Amino acid sequence: MGHPGTGRGGLMRPKGRGVDGDALGEVVALLGDRPLRRDLLIEHLHLIQDRYHHIGARHLAALAELLCIPMAEAYEVATFYAHFDVVKEGEVPPPPLTVRVCDSLSCAMAGSAALHVELADAVGAGVRVVRAPCMGRCQSAPTAEVGHRHVDHADVAKVRAAIDAGATEPAIPAYQGFDAYGAAGGYRLLRACLEGARDRESIIKVVEASGLRGLGGAGFPTGRKWRFVLAEPAPRLLAVNADEGEPGTFKDRHFLESDPHRFLEGMLIAAWVIEAPDVYVFLRDEYPAARHILEHEIARLRTAGLEQGTTIHLRRGAGAYICGEESAMLESLEGKRGEPRHKPPFPAQVGLFGRPTLINNVETLFWIRDLVEKGAAWFPGQGRNGRKGLRTFSVSGRVKEPGVKIAPAGITARELIDEFCGGMAPGHRFKAYLPGGASGGILPASKADIPLDFGTLEAHGCFIGSAAVVVLSDQDSVPAAAVNLLRFFEDESCGQCTPCRVGCEKAVKLMTDGPWNAGLLRELGQAMRDASICGLGQAAPNPIASVLDHFSEDIR
Repeated sequence: MGHPGTGRGGLMRPKGRGVDGDALGEVVALLGDRPLRRDLLIEHLHLIQDRYHHIGARHLAALAELLCIPMAEAYEVATFYAHFDVVKEGEVPPPPLTVRVCDSLSCAMAGSAALHVELADAVGAGVRVVRAPCMGRCQSAPTAEVGHRHVDHADVAKVRAAIDAGATEPAIPAYQGFDAYGAAGGYRLLRACLEGARDRESIIKVVEASGLRGLGGAGFPTGRKWRFVLAEPAPRLLAVNADEGEPGTFKDRHFLESDPHRFLEGMLIAAWVIEAPDVYVFLRDEYPAARHILEHEIARLRTAGLEQGTTIHLRRGAGAYICGEESAMLESLEGKRGEPRHKPPFPAQVGLFGRPTLINNVETLFWIRDLVEKGAAWFPGQGRNGRKGLRTFSVSGRVKEPGVKIAPAGITARELIDEFCGGMAPGHRFKAYLPGGASGGILPASKADIPLDFGTLEAHGCFIGSAAVVVLSDQDSVPAAAVNLLRFFEDESCGQCTPCRVGCEKAVKLMTDGPWNAGLLRELGQAMRDASICGLGQAAPNPIASVLDHFSEDIR
């Protein structure tokens, strides 16, 4: 009798399921000459998903074999991300075409729930309709996505037309390409840096003096962060957070789809300042048009020799809001489940692949060229109501003209609506607003004269975060809006820590099963704030507290 680990003829082989030879060949053909590295697991999973519209067990086993990782490890990563359809042996694969209907707050207010039901009845065989979290197109609510093609202000007829036309690839918007950007003075600053006409210290001093802060939501002073990372031993890395999944937020997509090179130049200047040999851009999978643009324009940079000393790696998210948290993003970039890390150490010390890592978001880097070329006094001279700088507000909801609004920091919600959005939508009276997206809380219209900036909203139980302003009217239920937000957090919790995983679920149950128990909801919220690992669980109770504090008369 042979050894349990031997096959016919006594040859040693791994125990467990064998790898299908045909599947192995198919995956090898898909990968082509791409490196077989562990950190590229998610990129390779995307290739399988895009080709076969699902990830079967045989292909997953083949990929695990090629990457020399356990099948269980590949499986746990693939099943963590919403955009991977993992199909076990014997299960029926999903239809070849998926239509996603956004159910986050702005789209819900525009009737996405009814659209989801209507589409489920209207599409034919070979198509499935699923609900999806925010797609970053809140100004065009409701939004649907047919394959990788978004349908704005969606209705059944528009979605059916896209399906019938086979329009499943992203529509690429008009944008300022490499030649036009260069003709307008673009990359002069980067070239000056690369040629030695500028020194690192002078660039950092301008950024520090400008008062620029991280505009992804945390608001940490940008120049100080650069200095911290530069003080760490080389090699240092730069990771760009382009995973703006906060419901109501779409400013980064606007920049990437209209003026990508201003962002790319700022990114390469930051990489030059900290002497980073590699830059990793983590782009959310909900932005396929931006991905197409970046792939094309980064190739132009390489041809022009502007990637000098730095290699740009464009990485694709896979549908996980938690990866907007910086350490979860680093885990995903390493090809793992996007679960936040415990801190300290902080990414500036031990970040991507264990190296000191600078993390900036798209909007922060977008402003770098203007700050340096216009001087340190320009940016802080733009504020209002005693505040300094510019902010990019993503405005959606019940306003006449939603969209991206570049406005002075410190502008109030009332001023933003009246001066930049054409006022409220016809037939709607201003009732409430979210100053900072799903996690930033909800305030009544009576508090719409508070300057919108870092540090101005905390006394009212809110914060500005990524400056995603969602406007509600007298035709909206604020408690219902809070339930929508908590359902989002329930879906998007990574599940790593009990306070967040269980807390979000219990909060939704308490809010929907009967009259709100204010004492119990406040106690639950405090436990989540005190004990959750990351900002998702810590901020998830904010909408509940806002309703209890400001809209208790609306609770039924």
